[in-house]
Amino acid sequence: MTTATNETIKVGDTDLAVVRGGAGKPLLIFHDELGYPGWMTWNERLAQERTLLIPLQPGFGKTVRIDWILNYRDLAGFYSQAVREHKIEPVDVIGFSSGAFVAAEMVAADPKIFNRMILVAPMGLKPAEGEILDFFALTIGRHLRSTVADPVRTPEFSKIYGGEMTPAQFEAFEDARAETARIGWEPFMHNPSLPHLLAGPKPPTLLIRGTQDKIVPQGCVDAYMKAIAGSKAASIQGAGHRPEIENPAEFERLVKQFLAA
Repeated sequence: MTTATNETIKVGDTDLAVVRGGAGKPLLIFHDELGYPGWMTWNERLAQERTLLIPLQPGFGKTVRIDWILNYRDLAGFYSQAVREHKIEPVDVIGFSSGAFVAAEMVAADPKIFNRMILVAPMGLKPAEGEILDFFALTIGRHLRSTVADPVRTPEFSKIYGGEMTPAQFEAFEDARAETARIGWEPFMHNPSLPHLLAGPKPPTLLIRGTQDKIVPQGCVDAYMKAIAGSKAASIQGAGHRPEIENPAEFERLVKQFLAA
């Protein structure tokens, strides 16, 4: 069993909280708009071969809010600074949902910052068809349930969100939603200039989406496929917005196969 540790690193004059676990070549992971959910089965499996580095986004509780970060491009710049200052570039990356948005902004600014990039249920581009769900119009409970196709058949959903929500959990979710709204409200969870900046050579890119995702439509994946030449897409049948916990075995297979290529 891998022991994941919590540490703090300096990025400029900011203390950035990071979860670190595993051994081997670094794998950078950006959590989604609800925050880091904890060490899951898929983390444990990947940590047998890689050192997972999971920064905890500023404004989400563990890392203080940074006032000058006003949008996802600013957040990407901050994380790029972290990668450069700690000399881990080029690095493999997995970004989930809004975390995929961050990774895309980073590689748009510096195509050499990543070796390989995996974007899971990616926000950041306006979908060719459909709309990114306005999750701010939902209560936090409905928002959480919307992230998986079938909460009852997703054991780790209960591990993360099961039982009655404590006041501390509610406050953490509201902090996350408030910060997401602050930097992603208008335009809603995408950047109109990003597809243009993704033109040209980019690292090998894999896009993963659950076929029953209620948050991010297939149109977002299609937009990334169009923007990033040579990118590949994979669907996980029956999964929703969190394929990594809904079908961790298939998610692990896709990730390991792509990173090993």
